[in-house]
Amino acid sequence: MHNTPISPELIAESNLCEADALEEDYGALKARLARRGIDADRVLEKVKRWTVAVPSWGAGRGGTRFAKFPLAGEPTNIHEKLEDCAVINQLGRTTPRVSPHFPWDCVDDYAGLRDEAESYGLGFDAVNSNTFQDQPGQAKTYATGSLSSTVEATRRQAVEHNIECIEIGRKIGARALTVWVGDGTNLPGQQDLGRSFERYLDAAAQVYAALPDDWSMMLEHKMFEPAFYSSVISDWGSSLMAAQELGEKCRCLVDLGHHAPNVNIEQIVARLHRAGKLGGFHFNDSKYGDDDLDSGSINPHQLFLVFNELAEAEANPRGHFDPAYMIDQSHNVTDPIESMLSSAEAIAGCYARALLVDREALHEAQEDNDVMLAFRTLRTAYETDVGPLLARARAEQGGAIDWLRTYRDSRYRERKAQERKAVGLGAGIV
Repeated sequence: MHNTPISPELIAESNLCEADALEEDYGALKARLARRGIDADRVLEKVKRWTVAVPSWGAGRGGTRFAKFPLAGEPTNIHEKLEDCAVINQLGRTTPRVSPHFPWDCVDDYAGLRDEAESYGLGFDAVNSNTFQDQPGQAKTYATGSLSSTVEATRRQAVEHNIECIEIGRKIGARALTVWVGDGTNLPGQQDLGRSFERYLDAAAQVYAALPDDWSMMLEHKMFEPAFYSSVISDWGSSLMAAQELGEKCRCLVDLGHHAPNVNIEQIVARLHRAGKLGGFHFNDSKYGDDDLDSGSINPHQLFLVFNELAEAEANPRGHFDPAYMIDQSHNVTDPIESMLSSAEAIAGCYARALLVDREALHEAQEDNDVMLAFRTLRTAYETDVGPLLARARAEQGGAIDWLRTYRDSRYRERKAQERKAVGLGAGIV
């Protein structure tokens, strides 16, 4: 029996109020899909098996460059973060893994941390290293770079930190390391663009060499911030070049906010799959840049198109195809639990819609150059209301049909505000 931060009785009572309406709505959806030759129950079973990880740091409030406005009851350590992540999974039933970040989530007893997560029914996803911030007592600064620094001792320090993250990951049951560096330049001529990439590759190769046999290393690219003239791993091409050079266990991670405006991200997905280097995704949304807004809140159609390419890739795998999925957002003005539940639902909804695409009709229209029919085939799937299917998937797994109302009825945040130490004022996105 797992620890349940939200009363199962409350969830059951809430679901009972919604059960008849859900049965009616799901029945109507099932009939509509049947007319299109789609078995809703088969889609339902696939959706129930699909999962996405949540970030430990996402359980707290984010902030802007100027200020952070804390939320009463937000977590102050990894133990409280795990409790909040357990709430998200208990209500939504889509997020059974947590991705930790070190040294933010460092503890003395990692075996105990793994047991604690398991007590909530959670496991650990990829571990994330941090060489984009200086930490108290750190010997060398990352102000001018980490894995690509011109200072050999700084590069060695960054390598050692990543290897330490691997060792921690082994203790908590993770099997992947995500590496993102803020390395780059803010003025032309600040560094030699070719040599900085070479230094990165040399240092990353040392990290790669420390990977266990059953681990993978995922490289995360970012066009800008904190480096605004050049980033060492700035785009999917740089990431792909590095992953190909480092080896088979190294793949590319796509953060949906880490691109120039209007970049065709779904095409990048197809290209990385073609190269056998599609490692996974960090889901969020953006309006202007790397905003880290809630997934699907601005451009849900793009999210659907990404999943359409993933469905194609799953049907036509090239070597290893097991992408890691994780939410990666900054919750500046909302309750992070509500935002991540909303995002998990939006992401799962796009996955479900991708399963509804008539692939035979789509491929035939594409081969015949029937542009409008191909487009409408995708649009028909996208416009399908899969809400009843998602709600039924939650209910059948013990989650909440109406997760927002159930969460608020539990008064979980108010209770935590009384129990937890208050978070102080601050700045920064995390």
